[in-house]
Amino acid sequence: MDKFLYIFLDESGNFDFSPNGTKYFFITSVTKERPFNAYKELCELKYDLIENGEDIEYFHATEDSQIIRDRVFKIISANMQGIRIDSIIVEKRKTVPTWQVAEIFYPKILAYLIRYIFKGVRASDYKEIIVVTDQLPLNKKREAIVKGVKQALSAMLPAKNYRVLHHDSKSCFDLQIADYCTWAIQKKWSQNELRPYSIIEPVVFSEFDIFRNGTEFFY
Repeated sequence: MDKFLYIFLDESGNFDFSPNGTKYFFITSVTKERPFNAYKELCELKYDLIENGEDIEYFHATEDSQIIRDRVFKIISANMQGIRIDSIIVEKRKTVPTWQVAEIFYPKILAYLIRYIFKGVRASDYKEIIVVTDQLPLNKKREAIVKGVKQALSAMLPAKNYRVLHHDSKSCFDLQIADYCTWAIQKKWSQNELRPYSIIEPVVFSEFDIFRNGTEFFY
């Protein structure tokens, strides 16, 4: 049977390269094949919560209560077989000024992430690579993300061997899982909080501080 590989992308941080912006920028991927076994459990959890009086449309780590986060992480932990998590961490103040615009910054950082994924994944094993990102407004940020994904993939994959889809994260449990994974990594780096990270750590294949050797700060 033909095999398809799915890469769900999520990010945390902003493109404000100043003391007012976030300290870090994260791009995280969750890479997996079907079947997506966590779907049924997350759907059941959503409606269990609704029947218990919660008004929850989708799961979002930053907004969810600790009780809900614990239950979502429990489902993620039980369904990690066959998935891999990769993340690029950027300490933004080490970013050279010429990179400090979304249209340049995002494609360059994403290219590093894609390289790490395909160090452990053989693209030729799959009929198609399907990359799914959150739906974004039509603006420069979306254009930068689309450009970054396509540039990174086209440099490493056969022509027409991939597609990039933009789905609202509310409609996609795997984008919600990617959001939870990014949140866990962000909590580790920004607040040294390791409990959520310890849940996903067994399937974190790469977690790369891209400017780890940098010594110059640009703001």
